[in-house]
Parts: sequence; C-alpha cells; structure tokens
Amino acid sequence: MRRTQEDRSATTKSRLMAAARELFSTRGYAAVPADEIVRAAGVTRGALYHHYGDKQGLFRAVFEQVERELTQEVEAAMAGAPDTATSLLLALGAFLDACGRPEVRRISLTDAPAVLGWATWRELDARYGLGLIVRSLNQAVDEGVLTPQPVEVLAQLVLSAVIEAALLIANAEDPAAARANCEQALGTWLAGLLAG
Repeated sequence: MRRTQEDRSATTKSRLMAAARELFSTRGYAAVPADEIVRAAGVTRGALYHHYGDKQGLFRAVFEQVERELTQEVEAAMAGAPDTATSLLLALGAFLDACGRPEVRRISLTDAPAVLGWATWRELDARYGLGLIVRSLNQAVDEGVLTPQPVEVLAQLVLSAVIEAALLIANAEDPAAARANCEQALGTWLAGLLAG
C-alpha cells in the first residue's frame, strides 16, 4: 500500500514537472498560470502545492532539472577529450550550443534570474557549473598547463564569463552569430589561461 502511494506521488511530481517544463519553455513563466499547469498535468492544484509549495517552487525544480541535464551534457562532451585544454574547449562549445536551445534560453537564462532573483539564480547556477569548472582547473594545474593560483577564484571568474556569454546569446537578435563570437572570445581567453 505504501509503495503504491509513493509511486502515485512520484508520478504526480513527474507529470507536474513535464507539463510545467513544456509550458515554461514555450511561453515563459509569467504567461503560464498555475491552473493551466495542473490541467496539463492532469492533477489537482493541491498536488502542486503539496509537492512544490507554489508555481515558483515548481519553476525552481524545473530550472534545477534543466541545469542538471545541462551539466551532464557538458561532462559528456568533456569525457572523450585527449587533454584538459581540449576538454575545457569542448565543454565551452557544448554549453554554448545548449544556450541556443529555446528551452535553455527561456528557462535558465531569461526567466530564472527574474523569477528566482539574481542571487538565487547565481547560487543555483554555480551549484551545477562551478564544481565542474573547479575540477577542470585543478586538473589543469596538476598537469602543469595552468599556473598554480587560487583556482576557486578563477573558477568563479570563468563561470561569470560563461554566464555572460550565455546571456549575450539568449538576448541576441542573431543567436548563432552571438554564439560564434562568444566561443571565439572565450576560447581565446581560455587558451591564454592554459598556456601555463
């Protein structure tokens, strides 16, 4: 009996997440009322409040899901690299490619800072991307391709630069051109850092 309740609860949460993610990515947070989300998910409004507190709590869960998936994509891109420098450049390319997807642009880059607030958005964004950057930069120091330095500080600066590039792409009239320009500028910067 208890397992059945847990299964129903997990199904309800999953349906809410899927419905909200689709609606938020296509129309944006502000244009999607909570009632529409619960109707699309086929659940009650009480289920939304029970599992996520409110529409903003559900948005936060959707944003974190997108961020986890994005981090996994970047890690996968890095996995086959022959060295740390190439790994970082592949990570940058994968991240910038993802920024061109409407879902990432709308949820992660446009709505998240406004809905969650700048500080919370930065904190959550750092939770997923920062650890990966710190590990990569530490590996670069260990391999001698990056001069020993305060890696945690450098990682914050790299993350900030990458987020700014993502925002440039998200808000550009020509996202493809913005992506190419950002990759060129950041790639040159990273290559310079890794010259040792």
